[in-house]
Amino acid sequence: MEKSTGGWVNGMIGVAIFAGSLPATRVAVADLNPTFLTCARAAVAALLAWLLLLLQRERRPSLADLPSLAITAAGVVVGFPLFTALALQHVTSAHSIVFVGLLPLCTAAFAVLRGGERPRPLFWVFSAAGAAVVAGYAAMAGAQASLTGDLLMLAAVVVCGMGYAEGARLSRKLGGWQVISWALILSLPVMLPIALWTTPPALANVGMHAWLSFAYVALFSQLIGFVFWYRGLAQGGIAAVGQLQLLQPFMGLGLAALLLNESVSWSMLVVTLLAVVCVSGAKKYA
Repeated sequence: MEKSTGGWVNGMIGVAIFAGSLPATRVAVADLNPTFLTCARAAVAALLAWLLLLLQRERRPSLADLPSLAITAAGVVVGFPLFTALALQHVTSAHSIVFVGLLPLCTAAFAVLRGGERPRPLFWVFSAAGAAVVAGYAAMAGAQASLTGDLLMLAAVVVCGMGYAEGARLSRKLGGWQVISWALILSLPVMLPIALWTTPPALANVGMHAWLSFAYVALFSQLIGFVFWYRGLAQGGIAAVGQLQLLQPFMGLGLAALLLNESVSWSMLVVTLLAVVCVSGAKKYA
C-alpha cells in the first residue's frame, strides 16, 4: 500500500511539471524553430543527465536494454516534443492541452502490449469515459481548431504513450531517473548536431520569454518531470498511475490562462470534476 501511495504521489508531481510543457512550448515556438527547440532541449537535458549519472556512478544499461531505451527516446525525447512543437504553430495551447487527456488510454494500451499488465474491465470503462469527456471538451472548443494541428497532437499522444509505458517498464530494472537519463544520452549523438545545425542565425532576436520557456522544457519537461513520473509509474502501475494524466490538461489550461491570458470557462471546471471522477474510478479498478 505504501509503495502504491508513493507511486501516486510521484506521478502527481510529474503530471504537475508536465502540465507547463505545452504553454511553455507555445511561447518558445514564437521565436524558435520547432526542430531546434526539440533537439536543443534534448541536448541540454542529456548533458545534465550525463553529469548526474557520472556523479552517482550508475552502471551502464546492458545491450538487451538498448531497444527499450530507443523506444523510450523515440517517444518522449523526439516524437512528443517535435509533434507538439509543430502542432502549436497551428493551434492554441489551450486546444492542444486537452488532447493530453487521451494519453492515459494510450499509456494503458502500451502497458498491456509491452508491460504485461492486465487491468480489470471496469478500468477500461472509466478510462474510455475519461477520454470521451476530454475529447468532447476538445470538440466544444474546436472553433480555433486546425486539422493539421489536431493530427500532429494525436501523433504526439500515441508516441508519448508508447514512450511512457516502455520507459516505466524499464524503470523497474534500471530506476526511473536512470531510464530517462540513458534515453537522453542515447539520442544525444543525433540531437546535438541537429541542434547546432538549426541554431537561429540571430540569437539576439530571440525574446527572454522564449529562452525562459526553453529552459523550462529542457530542465523540467525533458528531465526532472520524468524522474518523478517514471518512478510513480513503476511503483503504482503503468495503467493505474497513468490515469493521472487526465488531470494534466486542466492544470495546463490553468497555466495557459495565467501565463497566456487565455480564458477559463465554467465548462472547463465541470469537465475537470468529471475527469477527477474517472481518475478515481480507474485507480480503484486498476
